[in-house]
Amino acid sequence: MTSEPTDPKRQAILSGATRMFLAHGYRNVSMEKIAQAAPVSKATLYNHFDSKNALLAAVISDLCESLLQTMTQLTIESDGVENNLTQIATSAVDLIYAEDALAIYRLVVAESPDFPELGQLFYQSGPQAVLTQLEDYFRQLNADGSYHIADPVFAADAFFSMLKGDLHLRCLLSKTLRPSADEKKRLVSQVIAFYMRGMLHAKS
Repeated sequence: MTSEPTDPKRQAILSGATRMFLAHGYRNVSMEKIAQAAPVSKATLYNHFDSKNALLAAVISDLCESLLQTMTQLTIESDGVENNLTQIATSAVDLIYAEDALAIYRLVVAESPDFPELGQLFYQSGPQAVLTQLEDYFRQLNADGSYHIADPVFAADAFFSMLKGDLHLRCLLSKTLRPSADEKKRLVSQVIAFYMRGMLHAKS
C-alpha cells in the first residue's frame, strides 16, 4: 500500500469534496469551493488532484478501498474458495449499503444524462475494477484445476448482482432504509450458500 490514503491533507480534501458533491451536485461544485471546504489552499488541492474528474475518481476509489484491498489479498491457496468469497461479499455489502456510497450512486445517476463521462468515470473507478479482479480470481481457479467456471465474466457479474438485488434499489429510493448488521450478515450467508451450489462446480 502507498502512504497516500493516510495523508491528512489528502483525506481532508476527499472529505470536503464528498460533502460538496453530495450537497450541491457535481456540476455546481468548483475546485475553489472544494479547497474552501477542505480547507486547504488551491495550490495544495491541485498538488493532490489536477482536475475535478480526478478528484471524483479518488472519492469513488476511496469508498471502494476496503473491498479492493480484500480482492487484491486473495490467493488460491489461502483460506478456501468459500471463505474467500465470504470475505469479498462481506466487504462488498458494507460498501454497497454505506450511506455515502448510496449517495454518490444517486448523484452519478442524476448527473450522467448531461455528463456521460461521469458515469464512465464512476464505473471505471469502482464497479469495473472490482469485477475485473473477481473475474481474474475465477480464471485462476480454472487454471488451478480445482473448479470449472464456464464463464468467469458472467459468474463475477452474477455474484455482485445477487448481493444487490431489490434491496439495493429500495435503499437507493429511500434516504432512511438501511439493512442492519444482522440483515447484511444473513444476506451474505444466503448468497454464498446459493452461489456455491449453483455457480461453482468443483472438480472431483
